[in-house]
Amino acid sequence: MRPSSTPSVLVIAEAANPDWVSVPLIGWSLSQALGAVADTHLVTQVRNRDAILARGLEEGRAFTAIESEAVARPLWRVASLLRMGQGRGWTMTTAINALSYPWFEHLVWRRFGDDIRAGRYDIVHRITPLTPTTVSPIARKCARAGVPFVLGPLNGGVPWPAGFDAERRREREWLSYVRGAYKALPGRGAMLDAAAAIVVGSRHTAGEIPARCAGKRVYIPENAIDPARFNRVAAQDVSGPLRAAFVGRLVPYKGADMALEAAAPLLRAGRMRYDIVGDGPMRTELEALVARLGVGAAVTFHGHLPHAAVQDVLAAANILLFPSIREFGGGVVLEAMSLGVVPVIVDYAGPGELVTPDTGRAVPIGTRAEIVARLAADLAALADDPSALPVLAGAARDRALTLFTWEAKARQIAQVYDWVLGRGARPAPFGLP
Repeated sequence: MRPSSTPSVLVIAEAANPDWVSVPLIGWSLSQALGAVADTHLVTQVRNRDAILARGLEEGRAFTAIESEAVARPLWRVASLLRMGQGRGWTMTTAINALSYPWFEHLVWRRFGDDIRAGRYDIVHRITPLTPTTVSPIARKCARAGVPFVLGPLNGGVPWPAGFDAERRREREWLSYVRGAYKALPGRGAMLDAAAAIVVGSRHTAGEIPARCAGKRVYIPENAIDPARFNRVAAQDVSGPLRAAFVGRLVPYKGADMALEAAAPLLRAGRMRYDIVGDGPMRTELEALVARLGVGAAVTFHGHLPHAAVQDVLAAANILLFPSIREFGGGVVLEAMSLGVVPVIVDYAGPGELVTPDTGRAVPIGTRAEIVARLAADLAALADDPSALPVLAGAARDRALTLFTWEAKARQIAQVYDWVLGRGARPAPFGLP
């Protein structure tokens, strides 16, 4: 081990890109935040090189880009063909990526294996892929070299709730019916056994870790926010109609259609406005639904907007009306909370683990009709008496900025590093409602 109290960490984030969203943005944001608590070197895929160089990082010193396109690119094309369209069938993409990822780690070991064996790194930490279905062969090699391997945050694979099979088929999530087969993948058990710590981003993922490895689990939700990117504060003006916003892809599981049906009485009566930010295969269908419900005067479709404009729309809202029924992380929920916008969500998967009773409204999961009815009741109550909104908004903002910034996330991971290096106790769960 190096004499310094600051650990030297080789951070593996195959997807780490500051210009993209979802998993690549998580990989980038967490890997950079960790630089404040450790001496880090980022290893990523070559497709991220230009964006990282544009942020001023020096290749070779701060990061290394691994060229694995010979295997990754053909398999990505196969995944795109099997998905038959953008924005759907992500389980298929995850499965195909799992086939190419071991080659990426093979190249990582070829480049850094000697350094790891020589003890130049105190820890090797795989951040992405986030999915628990992808095997890391490096875990066993690190264990043999006596270097702790930290895995995670792992998240994904939340089961489709009962009653939403039609939405599941419309999302082309056919492979999700047999997703559990990944537990039999060669090398998965050995990877978990070799890992020194397994960071899990959800209760569901924690439940997929075998009992023999339960002592290695640490709960840390995968998502966080950057206060520099989300730096506005919603006014929470409750003197006029209730202002609601939706931000996300317009696909079946995000639930924008349920939100519109639940809000329709208030929208028709002029007691609520709804701004929908995002695009996707359901847009035409949703626009037709708005016309059929007779709420066109109160609903605005903004389409895809740049980040700054998204923040402008959100900051003008009282609530984020976002009834997704299969959200793994819920990044947009944290973004709304950080702005002082009150989340109204379905209590299932990621959002249900971020929103507490004093920071928002979470309706129980149920059938589609039950969710619509419960949302309608909550929205009517808030429209009748919006006095609770400023208090909820303040608590939501405090929770997001205390527990769910990337800086806070890095401090949480630093406790994991101390634990695996024998410098501290096993961390308690972070941010669990």
